[in-house]
Amino acid sequence: MNTHMIESPTRGFQFPGTFEVTAFGEASPELQGAVLVELAAAGVVPDPATLRTRDSRGGRFLAVTVSFWSEDRAHHDAAYARLRAHPAVKWTL
Repeated sequence: MNTHMIESPTRGFQFPGTFEVTAFGEASPELQGAVLVELAAAGVVPDPATLRTRDSRGGRFLAVTVSFWSEDRAHHDAAYARLRAHPAVKWTL
């Protein structure tokens, strides 16, 4: 049995393309803006028209979801890295 998988060019992320990210953090008005700023700083193009938020049941946390355009995998990965490094962001999906 062959345990090595061959990556198919038709599977996985396709670049350039539009992707969606969700950043979670403590509820604050600054979180939405921070997500947009960090995405732009990573070299991807966030689409503010797609931004949506959702409060946690208790209202302590906020999920910020937005779509962004990325030319390549390096920029995509940089966007996630910048979000994860931001002190207001606790985790990303």
